[in-house]
Amino acid sequence: MRSIHRQVFAAASLGLVLATAQAQEFNWRKYQGQTVTFLVNNNPIGNALVKFKPEFEKLTGMTVKVDGYQEQQMRQRLVTVMNARSDEIDLFMSLPSREGQQFAKAGWYADLNDMIRGASSKDYDFKDLSAGMVADATYDGKVMGLPLNVEGPVLYYREDVLQRCGVALPKSLSELDAAAAKLKACDANITPFVSRGLKPAAPFTFSVFLHNHGGSYMKDRKSQLCSPAGQAALGQYSRLLKDFGPPGVVNYSFPQISSLYKEGRAAMAFESSNELHNLMDGGARLADTGIVPLPAGPGGSKSTVIGWTLSVSAHSKNKEAAWYFLQWATSKGVQEKLAVEGIAPPRASVANAPEFKKWLEEQPVRREWIAALNQVAQTGTSEVGYPIVANPASREPIGQAINELILGQKSVAQACADADTALNALIAKE
Repeated sequence: MRSIHRQVFAAASLGLVLATAQAQEFNWRKYQGQTVTFLVNNNPIGNALVKFKPEFEKLTGMTVKVDGYQEQQMRQRLVTVMNARSDEIDLFMSLPSREGQQFAKAGWYADLNDMIRGASSKDYDFKDLSAGMVADATYDGKVMGLPLNVEGPVLYYREDVLQRCGVALPKSLSELDAAAAKLKACDANITPFVSRGLKPAAPFTFSVFLHNHGGSYMKDRKSQLCSPAGQAALGQYSRLLKDFGPPGVVNYSFPQISSLYKEGRAAMAFESSNELHNLMDGGARLADTGIVPLPAGPGGSKSTVIGWTLSVSAHSKNKEAAWYFLQWATSKGVQEKLAVEGIAPPRASVANAPEFKKWLEEQPVRREWIAALNQVAQTGTSEVGYPIVANPASREPIGQAINELILGQKSVAQACADADTALNALIAKE
């Protein structure tokens, strides 16, 4: 993981230094008896934090009330609570690459600067956190969240199925369609290729196709989905899902993809590195899975690399108590526990720790996972959707175009033109 911190997250320090005298006075029991409410995304990170929360409650004497949902429902819940300026949520998971600018502009994040400077746990070591990821969650000098993980999409593939069908692992995007076609002809009972088709979720994986084809979302304040690279990416991504994906793929996000692959019903799955634990759960795929980045295209290899943060609500009446949970969740000790759950750590010390390296060495698939993630991190970009305040809204037209192509409702030229019209209208508002 050293390359992740050297290449992707090489950013200037924010100059936030924890005071030694204050740290020595830190008291984990200060808010004993208080309750904080945590809005959780039921993804691998959120589930792992919930798994270990009894340790925090025992340490602090506090109670953590979990309000957990699947990703889209979690965001709907957050928007409802924040628009009402309600104090019922104290902490929430956030994705700065998606909603960071929007939430910051709306004033939903509490500024963590004073809490970071103040009486924090003596062994917290703020400077050990990825400076780049902290910077990604910093707006106008205000730290709006602290990193929980590092992730990017990777290609999980069945080594045994490819070998049985005489299919070579694709080395370029141009070989991917041919490999999927051979797999389909070899075994009609297995899905050759699966990735995200659900509208709001699809841009996460589609973005890698766009960048590997040499495209970008925006140039000179204009949407670029109808550029040659944009059309090539839309055409290939939707064609793979239409011709070689499972029935109903327009409803697929990470839970459905992980289930399909884990059960042995998919030969290739392009999904988040975060899903390693779920894909390997039960052990059926441990011995037959390989992991690589998506093959390079005309634009080279330029994956997506992002990370979730934990944030305190600006409307919380328990900000200081919530900070205790936040610093516990992003501490070295907890990050070490998350790392061996398949959550790639944003702390350099954890990434290089003997315990994590030992865990990686226990299974070949884990070594391939970290190698793929390191490669993704070296060349990756956090551009998922449009780099505008309305980034969440920008993902809808992208997903809509993908859905229309999968369902055969429009040509690539029609789908991208309609998407560009909607997206240019969003861009013009800023």
